[in-house]
Amino acid sequence: MTLIEARGLGRDHRLPKRSLFERPRTQTALFPTDLEVAEGSSVGIIGESGSGKSTLVRLLLGLDRATSGIVTIDGRPVDATASAKSLHWLRRETGMVFQDPFASLDPRMTAGQIIREPLWALGIDGDHRARVREVLAQVGLEPEMGDRYPHEFSGGQRQRIALARAIVHRPRILVGDEPLSALDVTVRAQILDLLMELRRTTDLTLLLVSHDIGVVQNLCDSVAVMKDGRIVERGSTEEVLLHPAQEYTKSLLAAIPVIPRSGDV
Repeated sequence: MTLIEARGLGRDHRLPKRSLFERPRTQTALFPTDLEVAEGSSVGIIGESGSGKSTLVRLLLGLDRATSGIVTIDGRPVDATASAKSLHWLRRETGMVFQDPFASLDPRMTAGQIIREPLWALGIDGDHRARVREVLAQVGLEPEMGDRYPHEFSGGQRQRIALARAIVHRPRILVGDEPLSALDVTVRAQILDLLMELRRTTDLTLLLVSHDIGVVQNLCDSVAVMKDGRIVERGSTEEVLLHPAQEYTKSLLAAIPVIPRSGDV
């Protein structure tokens, strides 16, 4: 079953005039694009910086207004111009993890308050304190850590808090926008294992934006490759990464650094 569907989705940005008499100019961040994400699947979106990955995700989540096209979540249209309250249904369906765990957490709030915030903002009933303790344990943190502030945690722990906040309201869709790129190698592996475990134990649909081919290879069933605001190649992860059809995809894969064996040095 298709959970997320985009048809003809595009985004233009108006550029500032360089003179009083200049005609209005626009720059296309995303050309009209079609995308389908099946429920329970895991889709990776890869490409260079400026290729349109984050623009596409923002439009899918109703965080930006499309110039053209339409997005539906479970058959329901996403209207980015609607009021925040009328988009509560969409926020309940989705959770998001950002690139920088420190920048995405309010330093004035405790970890427990940060994680509890979606429950309060979306008007979700139930024992919020119990749910926060439950989700802290789910992401590998001690429930008592909910009383600490962000600066008291390591980078990896902060990303676990960000992940806990993203799933505390039990969304159907989890979106990661470069969620591992700000972490060191060891911590990255730990968060990757955690995401893989969440995929195994829940019915989350995962949409992952990343320039890290290894992360996409481990987490995603299918891949969309973006270049200059267009999806230039898509297919199963194995097919695209092992047998790329487009020269651009081949160049992306060729750019992955390889550590030579001792006998090759």
